[in-house]
Amino acid sequence: MKDDKKSINLLLSTCGILALLSFVVLLLVAVTGAFYLYPAASYTFTDSKTVNSTGKSEPVTSIEKDEVWRAPALSSLTGNPEEKSITYGRELIAHTAKYLGPEGSVLQISNGMNCQNCHLDAGTKIFGNNYSRVFSTYPKFRKRSGSEEDIYKRINDCLERSLNGKPLPLHSEELKAMAAYINWVGRDVKKGDEPEGAGLYEIALLDRAASPEKGKLVYETRCQTCHSENGQGQKKAGATEYLYPPLYGDNSYNVSAGLYRISNFAKFVKANMPLGATYDKPILSDEEAWDVAAYVNSMPRPQKTFKQDWPEIADKPFDHPFGPYADAFTEKQHKYGPFQEIKQAQQKKAL
Repeated sequence: MKDDKKSINLLLSTCGILALLSFVVLLLVAVTGAFYLYPAASYTFTDSKTVNSTGKSEPVTSIEKDEVWRAPALSSLTGNPEEKSITYGRELIAHTAKYLGPEGSVLQISNGMNCQNCHLDAGTKIFGNNYSRVFSTYPKFRKRSGSEEDIYKRINDCLERSLNGKPLPLHSEELKAMAAYINWVGRDVKKGDEPEGAGLYEIALLDRAASPEKGKLVYETRCQTCHSENGQGQKKAGATEYLYPPLYGDNSYNVSAGLYRISNFAKFVKANMPLGATYDKPILSDEEAWDVAAYVNSMPRPQKTFKQDWPEIADKPFDHPFGPYADAFTEKQHKYGPFQEIKQAQQKKAL
């Protein structure tokens, strides 16, 4: 009887070990199968690519955080002889509509958007279209006007284009204050330098035309909660400023603004939108950024143009949406792409 119990116990132990081994084998098979079904190499990361001089994609050089430009602290203004003017300038950049919008307390010359809707955090956000390189590079020759421009001309360009308004008088306190603030933001950048983190974050060109149809889906899932179903943005009741700015329609930027070029819009949203996105932690893929840019810039908006722009048509950017051009590509391709062959043709002519 004792021998029978020992045999049964031995049998149970053996079965337990075999069951455990079977479970381990099944687990390994499942994991291995999953690896082959969903290999890491099958995922495409478009965020880490840009386009080289031939129009082909290649990896972006990684950006070290300690190399990226940082805006000076507001606390450093204390004791600055221009403190009052610089502070007022920042206020005008951050809350333009309050002073210069349709119900502005100083003038009524703009569409109700704020400068910081395009120049984020009052022009201090990394790759948020910041002001880091303005002081170091202005005055400078700009191909769009075919002339040397100072900072006052640059500010008024934004007022006339992005804010679809009128220029400030050159002698005005407001224009001088905005210039003082913008210069102060870039005060630590050496003349001629363009610091890391300036402007917009470069992303890869698509190998196809950007699609307004696909972009509409991106807008509906990623953008319209803040910017509304009809693109008109959101305002609190009785407010003079937008909580979220209009992206198209009568109160948005006009067709002569920099963001009307879809490469600029795509780069802007890639590193900054939806809210919470940054250049190193983006939310949209490159394709989503290009397509939503195509959608937003296919929608109605003010048709203000400047006949004096681009006196040398060969200097127009590859995605300038209006002819005439120095090449044979159509307006549609210049606006939506594909852009590689346009860039290649421009580079050949430049040789």
